[in-house]
Amino acid sequence: MPRFLMMIKGDPEPGRMPSEELLAAMGKYNEELAKAGALLDLSGLHPSADGARVKFSGGKRTVVDGPFTESKELIAGYWIIQVKSKEEAIEWAKRVPFEAGGEYGQAGEIEIRQIFELDEFGESPAIDCARGLGKELEKKKP
Repeated sequence: MPRFLMMIKGDPEPGRMPSEELLAAMGKYNEELAKAGALLDLSGLHPSADGARVKFSGGKRTVVDGPFTESKELIAGYWIIQVKSKEEAIEWAKRVPFEAGGEYGQAGEIEIRQIFELDEFGESPAIDCARGLGKELEKKKP
């Protein structure tokens, strides 16, 4: 079954946490995902003001500290889900409770991207190495 990354677009203001109402609504939504057996991982992200970017150009690496101005291009949080199709992932994304939580939750956007599986890349030494790393990571899971 394919895996999908659902990303909440935006950038929360530094120091501003979601309302209790929005947290409760998101918690209920997350429980529904888990009960359906679709949820693999989820998390919210700190604002870009707390982050950094490493840019690569001409063999050089440059570090740029946040905040970053194009908040609609940033990710505020994510879910990794495993469902039968992109259409099913879209149906789950449509249920995200953005309307909860007053001003903080009025508008939102979810971007959905399918995650590549190693089998899609065919055979190569690099892919075999990645498969080995994946097996090692699985062993370390609690």
